[in-house]
Amino acid sequence: MSKKLKSNKDFWIFVGPALFAIIMVVIIPFIIGIYYTFTNWNGANPQYDFVGIKNYIYLVKDEQFIYSLKITTLYTFASVITINLVGFGLAYVVTRKLKTSSFLRTGFFMPNLIGGLILGFIWQFMFNSVFTGIGKSLGSETLSTSLLQQPTTAMFAMLIVSTWQYAGYIMVIYVAALENVPADLIEAAHIDGANGWHTFKNITIPMVRQGITICLFLTLANSFKLFDLNFSLTPVKTTEMLALNIYNEAFLINNMGIGQAKAIIFFILVTTISLTQVYFNKKKEVEV
Repeated sequence: MSKKLKSNKDFWIFVGPALFAIIMVVIIPFIIGIYYTFTNWNGANPQYDFVGIKNYIYLVKDEQFIYSLKITTLYTFASVITINLVGFGLAYVVTRKLKTSSFLRTGFFMPNLIGGLILGFIWQFMFNSVFTGIGKSLGSETLSTSLLQQPTTAMFAMLIVSTWQYAGYIMVIYVAALENVPADLIEAAHIDGANGWHTFKNITIPMVRQGITICLFLTLANSFKLFDLNFSLTPVKTTEMLALNIYNEAFLINNMGIGQAKAIIFFILVTTISLTQVYFNKKKEVEV
C-alpha cells in the first residue's frame, strides 16, 4: 500500500466518524430547517403548506421578536465587556506568582462547571429568598426587593450570574496568553524606566491580542445565544431574549415555520457580527 493511500485511509478512519456526525446532526438538520422556514409546519402535523417568504415578512411585524432582538443586543454588549474585564482581571491576579495561584485558578473556574439551568435555579433562589431575607433582616428596602421583579434589574441580575459563571473560563484563555508574554520584554521596559501602566498598555496588551480575539469571539457568540439562564431566571416576555423567543415560538406556540425563520435570522446575525469582530481584531494582530 502506497504512503498516499495509507495516509488517506488513516485520515478517513480518524476524521470520518466526526465528519459523519456533523453532517447528520448539524448540516442536514440545518438545511431542512431552512426549508421549513418557507412552510407553515406546526412541528407535529405531517401535513403543511408552502407559504414562501410569508414567515420572514411576519418577523418584521413581530413586536416581541424586535424587542427580544434589542434587549439581546444590549445584554450582549454589556456581558462581553464585563466577562472579558473580569476574566482578564482574574488572569492577571493568578499569574502574579502568588502562593495561592493554583487554588485561585481552581476556585475561579469552578462556576463554569455548573450547568446553566441548575445555576439559574440556584441563583433564582438566592435573589428571591436569600438576598431579600438579608435585606429584611437589615431593614433595607432596596435589598428586600428581588432583582428579578423588574425587567431592568432582572437583566442586571442575569448579567451578574453569567459573568460569575463564564469569567473563569475566559480567565483560562487569558492566563495562557499572559504566560506567553516574554519576560525579557517586561524586564527591558522596566530598565528603560517604563512604569507598570505603560508596560501593561504597550507590551502586555499587544502581546495578548490573539487571546483577546478568541475571548471576544466566544463571549460574543455565547452571550447572543444565551438561553438556559434566561429560561430559569427570568422566563417572562419583558426579559425574553432571542434564543428563548425562538424556543417559545417553535415549541410552545407550535409555529415551527416562524420559529425556524427566526433561528435563521438569528444565525445570520450572530455569524456576521462574530466574523466581523474576528476580522478586525486579526488585522490588529498582524499590525502588531
